[in-house]
Amino acid sequence: MAISIEQMNGLDKERFVVLLGTIFEHSPWIAEAAWPLRPFASAEELHAVMMNIVRESRTETIVDLFRSHPDLGTRLAVAEYSAKEQQGAGLHRLTPEEYGRFDELNRTYVERFGFPFILAVRGKTKEDILASMEERLRHTASEEAETALSEIAKITGFRLKDLITE
Repeated sequence: MAISIEQMNGLDKERFVVLLGTIFEHSPWIAEAAWPLRPFASAEELHAVMMNIVRESRTETIVDLFRSHPDLGTRLAVAEYSAKEQQGAGLHRLTPEEYGRFDELNRTYVERFGFPFILAVRGKTKEDILASMEERLRHTASEEAETALSEIAKITGFRLKDLITE
């Protein structure tokens, strides 16, 4: 379902949160906080406002947002947006060896940083994703928190562009 920014601006709070509450993985609180800040001139402005809400949140809240993201390449049930994005990268067709490598890197990453590896997988292959996981395991905790937030911005930007027509 696509909707114009004008239609989005005219929605009541409940409908606004229903439509935008899943843009950020399992985090409808961001859409709830954005609703009173309407009207938005564009999808880009709405996205900037929502990202600002995240950036201005307490560190614990941001880490909770990170933790709401699924591990990439796992066989666990994931949110609809994440499932489509992971399928687009071929993560639903992993060989047993590939699955084992994703599982190992996911576990190592969570042990190191305390939240799952977050990457905007649109346009990436499973090989790209594995290489990114290996590279980012060399980051410091603060570098990785910034990178995860940047990746969330990419993910949610893609999702909003898919939802809102100009």
